[in-house]
Amino acid sequence: MSGIQHVLYQDPAHCRKLWESLWPGRVLFDLWPVRWCFHKAFDRPLAFHVAEQAGRPVGLLALCRNDDAGTFVQFPGETWQGRTWLEQNRIIAQSPEILETLLDAVPGPVDLRYIKYRTGMNPTGLLAPDETRYLFFPASFGFDFHTYWQSIPGKTRKKLNADIRKLEARDVCISQGTLSDMAQLFQMNVAAFGQDAYFHDARFLRSFELLAEFFNKMGLLRMTCVHIAGKLAAVDMGAVWKDTYTLLAGGTHPEFPGVAKLINRHHLQWACTRHLKYVDFLCGDFNWKQRFRLTSVPLYQITTHTMLQESGIHADHGHIRCA
Repeated sequence: MSGIQHVLYQDPAHCRKLWESLWPGRVLFDLWPVRWCFHKAFDRPLAFHVAEQAGRPVGLLALCRNDDAGTFVQFPGETWQGRTWLEQNRIIAQSPEILETLLDAVPGPVDLRYIKYRTGMNPTGLLAPDETRYLFFPASFGFDFHTYWQSIPGKTRKKLNADIRKLEARDVCISQGTLSDMAQLFQMNVAAFGQDAYFHDARFLRSFELLAEFFNKMGLLRMTCVHIAGKLAAVDMGAVWKDTYTLLAGGTHPEFPGVAKLINRHHLQWACTRHLKYVDFLCGDFNWKQRFRLTSVPLYQITTHTMLQESGIHADHGHIRCA
């Protein structure tokens, strides 16, 4: 585009300044310190591509170089099973043309996931469906949990009630935990999922250790523990920021099948009591999310397949300088 200059920023201080000035701070994953916890563990090289016009930024691709896959991915470049994990990424560009120009400036394939749809920002059909995000909106039910629970179809609700009553008959105690409960969460998660567990990867584990410490320091951490018959049956890690509650990870003991239903019902009850705007259960097409009648919100992805250039940046990518 005429008058557009591309600037590549790699210095962390410059990148943070760009992020905090251009990236809207609306949700938990918008926060630089949250993303930096993952960056510290994965240590992907920063590559913030900025489109400037008359010295003013008009677009940003906040990327990291994933040398394992030979692609550029959304900052901070964390990966689980080869794909990035953090959600609610954004398109930062004043027009579709600026977005296309920025993508053309990246010297290799781009793989951006979990993008929030923005009207009018899908140039030439670049955005493709990705996974589905699941939310609960207490206000839709007047912040009354009973009203919400009655909205679940009778047969499903009857089965949920029966499964939960079986556990409650064994002396259930649900309490707020502490940072120290993260160790049990990690252990149960890995025991349940083995090599498919988030925390089987030492880098991902370290990311969550740093994340939990940050949330705890800021007073955002909410650990929920379920004890049944005196034994720890489930632990969930969440964070409350502004008027939203995000569930980030959890672990359950195999001795107590169905305990996930119990702890998830508790999260919804608690959110109603606190009059929260929404509860975010993130992506993952698990059957319980449909049974609990959560609201589904599609997210999108952009994947380009340009071959990596040995020279780094093509001459026809416009005016590019490194900063």
